[in-house]
Amino acid sequence: MSLRLATFNIENLMSRFDFSGFRNQTKQDRVLRLFDVKDKDEYERLESARTIAHTDDTRQMSALAIADCDADILCLQEADNMAALQAFEYGYLYRMVGNGYRQKYLIEGNDSRGIDVAVLVREKTRDGETIECVGVTSHAGATYADFGLFDNAIADTNVPGDRIFRRDCLELDFRIGGRPFTLFVVHFKSMGPARDGIDGRMATMPVRTAEAAAVRRIVEARFGAGNTGGKMFAICGDMNDYQERVEVLGDRRQGYRFVPRREAVSALDVFSRDGFAENAMRRRPELDRWTLFHSRGPEERHLCQLDYIWLSPALAKRNPASVPEIIRAGQPYRTIFPQGQEVERYPRTGWDRPKASDHCPVVMSLDL
Repeated sequence: MSLRLATFNIENLMSRFDFSGFRNQTKQDRVLRLFDVKDKDEYERLESARTIAHTDDTRQMSALAIADCDADILCLQEADNMAALQAFEYGYLYRMVGNGYRQKYLIEGNDSRGIDVAVLVREKTRDGETIECVGVTSHAGATYADFGLFDNAIADTNVPGDRIFRRDCLELDFRIGGRPFTLFVVHFKSMGPARDGIDGRMATMPVRTAEAAAVRRIVEARFGAGNTGGKMFAICGDMNDYQERVEVLGDRRQGYRFVPRREAVSALDVFSRDGFAENAMRRRPELDRWTLFHSRGPEERHLCQLDYIWLSPALAKRNPASVPEIIRAGQPYRTIFPQGQEVERYPRTGWDRPKASDHCPVVMSLDL
């Protein structure tokens, strides 16, 4: 019996307009800066029109990327609410995959923008096995104090009673063809800009490390510390950190070079340490594990993995030859691909936008 499991940061699947750019230029779309907007009413009319026109192309591509995953269970990040999820499925995804994801799970989390993690589930696997969700637990209310994870590294920006997850750790229990499987879905703290002379990744590292430690505590509390090796579970989501990256050097005229770099420290060391879980993406070649192209101009460009399917030791052992697939056809043309990895983009893909998302979906076939 095979289960196809996927994760995808769908990037701002919103059901509302954001007009904060009228007073805060850092949140204003670049195209509106080209025009002399007289007042707030005019700004809101223009921003509404821009958002609607842009969103249609974007969501067609998002749906195409999900269709290419052909997953039985799909973990999503950056979904606004259940209404947005249902509207997207009915108006876009249904046209690509038909009547597929009847089971949907989303619990409002902690994100200040209102973006949440969600899970879409088919009624049966492609092999015809019944997928039954027997339990859903949100850990959005958990605090640093609850886990004893408050320390000096996060004291500048948090207090012990603050919620530890920037969104949630959504725990779902399934029986798939009668076999148990537990899924943990997360979206960790973003890297953000540099602060006090420290780059954004390192400045926010303590928060993500605490989130990862909390997820591990939840798993160990559920199955028993030291007893997780025999359990079938996976941890999926956008973890906003990486243990390695591929620097992109050179330019269009002279050609590009791709140099792999190993990071000295990562929040995800919490998962890889002592064999607690396996990052299945490491089964792919070193230059071909990335799910996001990061660029702040020619001086700062790299490819990295932010999107993960972490397998429990038992699940990894059961599937030694299974390799994750990365769906990159929704990437914009500004993304620089290593030689041999180029793909045919979806119709109407732009240089920067429209695109399916800034992230690539990851999908994996697993035998339970």
